[in-house]
Amino acid sequence: MAATRLELNLMRLLSRCEALAAERRDPEEWRLEKYVAALEDMLRELKKQSSKPAPELMNEYSRKVDFLKGLLEAEKLSSSTEKALANQFLAPGRTPTTAKERTPATKTVHLQTKARCTGQMRSELLGTVCSVLLCCCFTDCPGCLPSDEKQSAVELDAVLQHHQDMQEKLAEEMLSLARSLKNNTLAAQNVIKQDNQTLSHSLRMADQNFEKLKDESDRLEQHAKKSVNWLLWIMLIVVCFIFISMILFIRIFPKLK
Repeated sequence: MAATRLELNLMRLLSRCEALAAERRDPEEWRLEKYVAALEDMLRELKKQSSKPAPELMNEYSRKVDFLKGLLEAEKLSSSTEKALANQFLAPGRTPTTAKERTPATKTVHLQTKARCTGQMRSELLGTVCSVLLCCCFTDCPGCLPSDEKQSAVELDAVLQHHQDMQEKLAEEMLSLARSLKNNTLAAQNVIKQDNQTLSHSLRMADQNFEKLKDESDRLEQHAKKSVNWLLWIMLIVVCFIFISMILFIRIFPKLK
């Protein structure tokens, strides 16, 4: 089904928003927020139309718009740790918006944003470490850490713990998937082996039946030939008998004068 005018406008605006999100923007930049709000309105209008796209395509549009909206909300957060956590739960699109894209633009934006937040966290961490070292050198007090820096360190520990937990969970899921894949492979192997055995048995039975059918066909053909020969001889005898009978009849009963 051909795309409607509203869907084409949605795709163009969505591609423009993805391009803006991939760029470094000033804090006063307002266009992306307005564009995303317009995307939400267009998406609601598209859902109300009778000739709307397929459900999979609509879900993909909604996924991309929600990603851009969540990206804007994450950028409004104060600390880089909160931004990193917020970006961690964002779900980019699965398919490209335009035919020119090889990979989805939202996925590229997601990776860029995660790298930017990681860099900011690293910079804050290095700054915190430098501040601690300077404080220890000049005041000889190893525990003199400002409250803001303590909070940043605690947030960083929480992020690192969160990433570690996610990695452990991912490793467990991968092991579980590997086990299930192995079990499914073994089960499929057994099923295929049984099917091959059944197929081989069926082929042997078919060959045996074909040989029997061939023998019966030859026997029936020979029987048919014998039956035809006997019938031919019987017909010849009957014809000869009728011929001789007619001659005798003519001789015995002469023609009336």
